[in-house]
Amino acid sequence: MHASRTRLRWLAALALTAGFATQAIAQDKPIRFGVTCPTPPALHCPDNECASSLVINQGPIVEMKTRRPYFLDYPCELKQGEKVTFILSLHGGGSYGNWQRHYFPIMDFKDKYRLIIATPNSPVRAWSDVDDAYLQNIVNTVIEQIGRENIKAFWLVGHSQGGMTSNRIVRTDFFKNKVDGFLSLSGGRIGGNPGRAGSFGPPRSASATTSPDPSTMPAMAAQMAALREPPAADFSHIYATGRREVDDKGVPTTSAWAEKYSCGARAAPVEIADTKPGYVYDSSRLNELNQAWGLLPAGGKAEVSIFPNCKDGRVVADVVRLDKGHTEGLEPKITEELVKLILSAPGGKIQKGG
Repeated sequence: MHASRTRLRWLAALALTAGFATQAIAQDKPIRFGVTCPTPPALHCPDNECASSLVINQGPIVEMKTRRPYFLDYPCELKQGEKVTFILSLHGGGSYGNWQRHYFPIMDFKDKYRLIIATPNSPVRAWSDVDDAYLQNIVNTVIEQIGRENIKAFWLVGHSQGGMTSNRIVRTDFFKNKVDGFLSLSGGRIGGNPGRAGSFGPPRSASATTSPDPSTMPAMAAQMAALREPPAADFSHIYATGRREVDDKGVPTTSAWAEKYSCGARAAPVEIADTKPGYVYDSSRLNELNQAWGLLPAGGKAEVSIFPNCKDGRVVADVVRLDKGHTEGLEPKITEELVKLILSAPGGKIQKGG
């Protein structure tokens, strides 16, 4: 019965995507080499007050087998045979692909750092193993078009439940031999999690009449339990979080993942300051904002702490965004710093046949 309800929700959500991506076209070759692309990229939010109709857009590309839309951002005038870094970026629970695209706006750096970024959507706005084939098809499409020999590195990026999903799929046969790194954006820290702030969670007014679907709770609890053990795959790992969403102890200074690669003790943090705010926030709860969940976009500071001298050049790092909660979009300088960390890590799994 529950499976039937889930299927009906999936079909209803998929039907709605026609209104969000009216120009979406199924393409077996979504990358167009040597073509000048728009600047800024298509369906890009302005610097502030991004319209909700834009944030919930599902993307202009349709994956051929599942007929589900997604975003694909890549360098302008990309040349055949050019070496690139490939990133699969997953939104959090209750979110959308274009919100994720602006929460972690690496598309703004795709030309400078030669990045290909695929940003998919869950029709029910929460990932499960039902979506795995869709995600695999997107990855295969990019590999086939770019050529595996031209993909220097492949990273998973996930915010919140998208981070949990990245942690889950990196353990699967398809991804474990392809993924060179995993950036968790408030989506769980491999090697030891911080505690949650007491007020963490989506704000809910006293007058609200809705509550979480109890049928989803056992599945969520089982997923979280399965992720407590570290994955067997080898990859670099960066954990980023808002300081206000974790408890007073903060992010642990040690990491079992860093120990796995014989890294040195975590170095003193390097501060990154931004005066420009991020693009997005949780605009659905304007009257119920709290610090742990997230406030309005604003400039801010972040501390980047690296575990040095890791075996095989792996990158293991913690990034704490000061005075930030769970949902404020990342500012440009900290976004670029995370891109630099990704590019500093070793890659090559897909090139080797992964």
